[in-house]
This record gives sequence, structure tokens and C-alpha cells, in this order.
Amino acid sequence: MFKHLFYIGLRFLLPILSPMIKACFRLRVSGTEHLDFSKHTVLIPNHVSLLDAVLLALILPEEVAFVVNTKIAKRFSWILMFRKHIPVDPLNPYSVRKMLKTVQAGTPLVVFPEGRVTTTGAMMKVYGGIGYIALKSHARMVPVAINGLEYSKLSYMKGKLKLIWFPAVSISIGEPFQVEMTEGQSMRLQKERATEWIRTRMQNCLFDSRMKPELNLFNELLSAAKLHGSSFTICEDLILQAELSYKKLLITSYVMAARLNRDLQGQQRTAILLPNAAAMVVTLFSMFRLGVTPAILNYSAGKQTMLDACETASVQTIITSKAFVEKAGLADFIQTAQGRYTVLFLEDVKASIRFADKMTGFGHYLIKAKGPVGEGKNEIVLFTSGSESKPKGVVLTHRNVYANIQQARTVIAFNSTDVILGAMPIFHSFGLTAGTMLPVLSGMKVVLYPNPLHYKVIPELVYDRNITILFGTSTFLSAYARTAHPYDYAYSLRYVVAGAEKLKEEVRQIWMDKFGIRILEGYGTTETAPVISLNTPIHMKKGSVGRILPGMEYRIETVEGIEHGGNLLVKGPNVMQGYLIHEKGFVPCPEWYSCGDVVHMDEQGFITIQGRLQSFAKIGGEKVSLPMVEELVASAMSQALCAAVSVPDPKKGERIVIYHNDPNAHIQHVKEFMKQQGHSPIYMPSELRYVEKLPLLGSGKIDYVSIKKMAQQDAGL
Repeated sequence: MFKHLFYIGLRFLLPILSPMIKACFRLRVSGTEHLDFSKHTVLIPNHVSLLDAVLLALILPEEVAFVVNTKIAKRFSWILMFRKHIPVDPLNPYSVRKMLKTVQAGTPLVVFPEGRVTTTGAMMKVYGGIGYIALKSHARMVPVAINGLEYSKLSYMKGKLKLIWFPAVSISIGEPFQVEMTEGQSMRLQKERATEWIRTRMQNCLFDSRMKPELNLFNELLSAAKLHGSSFTICEDLILQAELSYKKLLITSYVMAARLNRDLQGQQRTAILLPNAAAMVVTLFSMFRLGVTPAILNYSAGKQTMLDACETASVQTIITSKAFVEKAGLADFIQTAQGRYTVLFLEDVKASIRFADKMTGFGHYLIKAKGPVGEGKNEIVLFTSGSESKPKGVVLTHRNVYANIQQARTVIAFNSTDVILGAMPIFHSFGLTAGTMLPVLSGMKVVLYPNPLHYKVIPELVYDRNITILFGTSTFLSAYARTAHPYDYAYSLRYVVAGAEKLKEEVRQIWMDKFGIRILEGYGTTETAPVISLNTPIHMKKGSVGRILPGMEYRIETVEGIEHGGNLLVKGPNVMQGYLIHEKGFVPCPEWYSCGDVVHMDEQGFITIQGRLQSFAKIGGEKVSLPMVEELVASAMSQALCAAVSVPDPKKGERIVIYHNDPNAHIQHVKEFMKQQGHSPIYMPSELRYVEKLPLLGSGKIDYVSIKKMAQQDAGL
């Protein structure tokens, strides 16, 4: 009797409680136009808390039934009495058939394919039963993305995230799809593929739900501070022995922006010449706050390349540090640059901050003033080798960088207990996105260190600072493994991610044998902000660079002379706006970006790099333009015909060999000429090889495929 009266009372109050609950969670719902229950339908949401079904029940029609674990059904029977539901035992194989019959009978079903609430914050594994249901029922599968409830007190993320009673929640309903049966294949194989396809569609829906049409990374910093707590220590500078909480980072950035505004007002782009340090992070976010585009100079590229980069980006000002210039030996560059540009030293900027700047910055912090959003105001310029002897500016929008962060968040689990070592240079997109923006905007502490070449120091830092995520190139990781004690990495390290160059098998093996750690190899380019594909703990294939990230499309283009595989082309929200070309200005990126790499993709979607097209070499993680090297060498060798190719190198990954038709050429003369011109040693070939006639294609162009084979034979490969 009491239960009956309780049920009637709650039933009466439900129309009142429903809008109140929605208001408490600031519930936002999108994609309801994709709901059509006139056909067999299965809704497949991700599972982030015990409240998922409750909020879904408030927005879905009463005809929709929820599949509930029998234990959960008993625990929350007083709530479930209001909704049609099917209690199932996940250990009972007949449960899948029960769900299938329900769908075939015409009842729309909500199934959580992960089978449990996430304990990582990311998607867990997807059970094969959902693939079987999709194949047998021919139902419309509707992905649903739930965001926000992982921060609720009823999630399983205690100790990993800052939990509150009523976090802001969004529910996004994605486009429906169907999984078709394939004739001639076993049901087991079809079920596996169907399950993977469902997981992929769920990930894409989750990624799409987190994206925004326009954004400013400074505003995302404000959101991160609110979500993770203003007192959370987000950044540690090991050189200055300084720490930045979200509050300190924001206040310092506001004050710095107020001060820099006097010097940068009206400027579209400003060059930054700084190492991995807290000052670099503050400077970046200060410029984001002002809507000024930072053009981040590669200080290892050489004097002339940096001057060309400044000219390419049409900057008027260079922001740097006296201490850094002295330690990095950049005085010659600064002396030359001061004759062309305004050079601001952070030491002088700090000393010239007025009381008014401090009050303005603090006032902006109190009202949480946002950075501007609009065309040309939310960009970052990084530099990469051009097709000629001048560097190209890669124009990445804030949205490109943010998209790559969300793509990573969708496929790999990390949370506020993780600590990232930010040793990869920020002038590389790997160091900028993965090593800096990812942790700062995701609530993970980043420990900044300015030099990844300190092979004995890095392992000690990992051990001493309890680093859980380490990024590096194959070259760096090889050195870190050789100098480390086995316990340095076994203590805290969870993820080791390799990129920028091919991961050597011996490097992979030593990490597994010495530390028991599986390296996750990824692949990307500066132009894609940078990650395109990534191996993950769930989806991993040895020798591959993983699967394409959510939100990206791809196609593989046939390449002349390549029998297997082809050139990879991609498009997606993380692909650059375009290039800044020296003396030409901005050149938009085409719809499909050509990666310049020959790849093969297997049936499971894993990408294997077959080899690069002859446009670039990767030396110690640096992307070096082979046409640029050809041009520089040709200028030193008069009218000789030159062809630059790369061959494997045990120390640097690759080295450059020049094939030419000048019998009088000498390598020492070429190196001295390039040094006099102020070019970085990275552009110098390792050797010259004379041939009477360079092989040509029928079109008259140099046959690089044949020259590559010659180089491999000469190298004994």
C-alpha cells in the first residue's frame, strides 16, 4: 500500500520535478530531429554516470524502453517504475536474444554498449552483443553522446576529476545508421566488425558533440579553470622552479595582455622566440586574449631561416627573453633582427608593467573577460620547410588545435591525476598541441622542460615528478631508454606516445623488455595540428601508426612507381587553414590535404607507413624539405642537376644523400657554402654521389623512385 501511494505521489510530482532537474543540470539537448520511432530503433549512448538513464528518460518518449543491469534494476527500482525497462544479466547469453526480440517487436530500445559506467572518463570497451543485435534486427542505430555527467557525484571518477552535484550536461543525438549483413562471412567475423563500426560511430558522435563552430583558446582556458578548479596547479617550470595554478595563469595572462596591448595594438601577427617555460605559456595565452596571432619561431633552424620566417609571417615585433637569447646563443640573430623588427624582451616588459596594467588585468579576471572570436583573431603560425629555400608558415586556427585535443580525448583515457612532461619544443605542433595545450585545457598538470636532448635528465624527471604521459620521437625515446634505470619508468608512467618520425622496432622492443611499457605510435603533420592517426591501448597494431582519428575523412591516391599503397589525403576540423608563402602571402588549404606519405590501410583501418614521397625527410623528428636541400646544393654547385633522397640512419632516423652530375663537386665545399649563408646544419647533406646521368621519367622529370632504389642499394638495404 505504501509503495503504491509513493508511486502515485511521485507520478504526480514528475511534471514538476522534470523541468527542475533539467534546470539544475543546465541540460542542453541537440539532434532530436534524428529520432524516428516509426522504424526499429536502438539508441546507443556512452555511459559516464548512474544518472545517464535518468536524464535520457526526461527527454525520450515513454514508449522507449531501457536495458538495465539486473543489479542496477534492483538498486534503483523506485526510479525505474516510471519507465519501461528490461532487466538483463550481462553474464547470461540469452540476454542478447531478449533484447533482440524486444527490438523486433517494435519497441525502441536504449542500450549502453559499454555495459558499465566508465571509470576512466573515456569510452570503455564495447560488448559484441550490440553488433549481433544491429545485424539481426536491421534496426536504425542512433548514437547518443552524453557530456558533463562524468563530473557528477554519481559518476565513478572520484579522485580523478573534480566532482559536483549538478554539472552542466549536454546530450547530443547523432545521425542514425544501419549495419548490413554480408553474404559469405561467418557471423563471428561480422559481429566483430559490426561492433567495431558501432564503436567508431559512437566515437565520432562524441567528438562532434564536443566541437564548437568558433572558439578562442583563451576562452577554453577560462572554461577549464571553472571545470577543474582555479587552485589546480596546471603548469610547473623546472628551470625557474615556479608553478602556475589556473588562477595564477589567468591573472598573469590578463596583466600581460594589458601590458602588451600597448606594443601590439593593430598588429595581426607577432613572432615568439621562447623555450618551453611558464613564460612561453603566459605569453601565448596573453596573445590569445588580445586576438594577436603568435608566429612561433624554431630557434634551432638557424639565423637566416628565422629571419625568413619573420618576413614570411609579416611580423613587426619579436617577443623573446634576454636570458634565453644568451643561453641559446641567439645574439647574432637578435642583433640582425633588431635592425628590421621591434624586439621585446620579457624582462623589460615585466619591469614596465604599470599599476594600471595590474588593475586592468585583475579586473578582467574578476569578470572573466573573454578573448575575441573572429576571422584572423584565432590563429597560430608554425613554420615548416617550404618547397623552395624559404620556410612556409602553417596557419592553424584555435579550432584546429582544439579539435585535435578533442580527437585525442575521444580515443584515449586521461584525467586530472595524469602529469605530462612537456619537453617537446613548442615550436613543433607535437609540442604545442600534445605537450602544452592538451594538458592545460584538459585539467592535467604539465611539467615544462626546455631541452629534450638532455637524455640523462629526462628519465630522472619522469621518476622525480611522477610523470604519467611522455611524448617523444623514436630518436629521443631510444636515448631515454638507454640512460634510464628500469624503475624510472615503471613507477608512474602510463602512456608513452611516439610521433614525428617512424618508430624503430629496436626502440619499441627495448621499452617493452626493459620497462614493460608498450609505446603507442602515432602519425601526423604540422598541417594537421598534428595528429592524424594513433594507436591506443584498446586498438593497437604493432608496426602501424594506428587508426584515423574521429572526425577525419581520408582517401588514398595512386602514386606513380608505387605498386602497393598510395599517397594519403585527409580532411577534417584539425586540418590547417593554409600556408603563408614567402612573398606570396596566404594560400588556402585545398579541400583535401596531401600528407606526402605513401601508406597502406588494412581491413581493420590500421595505417602502415610504406615510405614518404620524395618531398621531405625526417631527421631527428625535424621535417626537412628535400627540394629545398636540392636548391641550396645546386646554388653551391653552379649548374649541376641534383636530386636529394633520404636513407635510414641509425642515429637520426634519416640522412640526406645528393645524387648529381658534377664530377668536380665536393661535400666540404657545399657545407662551407651553406654555413656561410646562415643555414642550419640540418639542411646539409651527409654525402654527394656522382652519376653521369640522372634517371628521368617519360615526362622529363627526375625519377625519384629509381634514385631512391639506387640509394637503398648503395646503403646496403
